[in-house]
Amino acid sequence: MQQWLQRQFGSVDAVTTQRIVRVTNKVTLEDVLYNALRSRRPIQMNDGSVLMERLAQADGDDPLADPEATTLQDPWGRVQGAHSITAANVAKLDAHSGVIVFDTYNPLRFDEQAVLDCFEVGWEWARRGHQTDTAAVYYMLIWNCLWRAGASLLHGHAQTLLGRGQHYGKVETLRRAAHAYAAANPGRSYFDDLFEAHETLGLGFEVGGVRVLAHVTPLKEKEALVIAPPFHQGLPATVYQVSACLRDRMGVRSFNLALHQPPIAPVAEDWSGFPNIVRIVDRGDPLSQTSDFGTMELYGASVVSSDPFALAQALREAVA
Repeated sequence: MQQWLQRQFGSVDAVTTQRIVRVTNKVTLEDVLYNALRSRRPIQMNDGSVLMERLAQADGDDPLADPEATTLQDPWGRVQGAHSITAANVAKLDAHSGVIVFDTYNPLRFDEQAVLDCFEVGWEWARRGHQTDTAAVYYMLIWNCLWRAGASLLHGHAQTLLGRGQHYGKVETLRRAAHAYAAANPGRSYFDDLFEAHETLGLGFEVGGVRVLAHVTPLKEKEALVIAPPFHQGLPATVYQVSACLRDRMGVRSFNLALHQPPIAPVAEDWSGFPNIVRIVDRGDPLSQTSDFGTMELYGASVVSSDPFALAQALREAVA
């Protein structure tokens, strides 16, 4: 295989002396295996211009082209923003499940005002939903950008959820882990210490009270975390800067974004010290036939080839 290895990986030595780094978050048990060589394994690559040409304009079958005419509304009506409008989710993720339809068809043509509007519209949707159903208090905003990230429609859109009884599993798991950490380390905050660990490594920084992390135990490639106190005015703008950095500097074309936040009304469990957290992760080339998720990601640990220090540098230049 030597000739093939030379062509594919640059040298035989690159394969015989691979450096694999494993990082584990001992509180949440998030686990990642880094191997830069995997970025050079044989994968069919596509011309990015093909994707952009496909997104240049909507085709004739865009069910979100005129959402007021072609979509349903939630029981509490629609929330109209400056750059988006809500619709009821027909195939619901939960009992209260909505869609934020962007004015712009191409989901990669977002600007700061569009992202700020998305957050404002989502929070207003949750407020009205809670007024209608006072037991629904667990809000979550998600954005699947393009089909690689799970979007079923090309037209730019995010989704909103408002749950009852308990927060969604991964958010509740994080709350319990942070609570157990604080109980075992009196006077310490898990989220403060998480940031301090990243800052010490050069993977985290703070701007205007908002913390930005190049996640050292990412779910997948180029995962960034944006952490702010609840109701912090600067969170959406920083989320825009981070997502635009991923798009413009890091070449990300498909991503998942999720907002984790405390309940929007008082509940029995302890949410003290739990901030608003936005997680954004690259999902790879939308036109690739190779999935970025395999058995290891589903049932073992994340396997990542991207360098978090390169991401941190790009984020620092774009945000700070």
